[in-house]
Formats: sequence, structure tokens, C-alpha cells
Amino acid sequence: MKLGRIVGTVVSSTKDEKIDGLRLYIVRDLSMEMADKSSFVVAADSVGAGVGEVVLYASGSSARQTKSTDGRPIDATVMAIVDVIDIDNKVVFNKGAE
Repeated sequence: MKLGRIVGTVVSSTKDEKIDGLRLYIVRDLSMEMADKSSFVVAADSVGAGVGEVVLYASGSSARQTKSTDGRPIDATVMAIVDVIDIDNKVVFNKGAE
């Protein structure tokens, strides 16, 4: 899994029926220091996340291992909303403190 922040949404009125009903987000990759990277993915949401949230996402075949993405042509899926990140006994992210 990778760490990212949801920075936007993707809306498509015309799409393959296999991805109907999925919420699509633009997820920007984050460094361990919580700095934005230039890389991003469009990811289907499987956990009810929202714009601005720090999330864990999976890509490749792992992205199709959730109930909402099983058997669908999805290459990235938001799989968790992050509450706290602790690196070397230092909290670098705390959702409750934002």
C-alpha cells in the first residue's frame, strides 16, 4: 500500500458499466514527512473517504480485492483512512489534530 492525500474528484457521466457507482478520487502521493510528491493516481473509493483526507491506497491486482472493486477494471483503490502516523516515536500526522 501507498500513502496519499485525496486532492480532488473525477466525475464521468459516460463510462464503462463495470465502474458505474464507484466514487473516483485523485490521490497525490505523500512522502514520509507528509510532503506532497508530484505523482498521483485516480483511485476508486472503498471506505467512504473524502477530499483532504490522508489515505492508504493499493494499486495493481491488490486494488481489486475489496467488495466494491472485485471483478472490476480498477488499478487503484483507497482502502483505509489514516488516523495517526508515528515514525521513530514521533507523530508526523494526527487526523484529530488537524
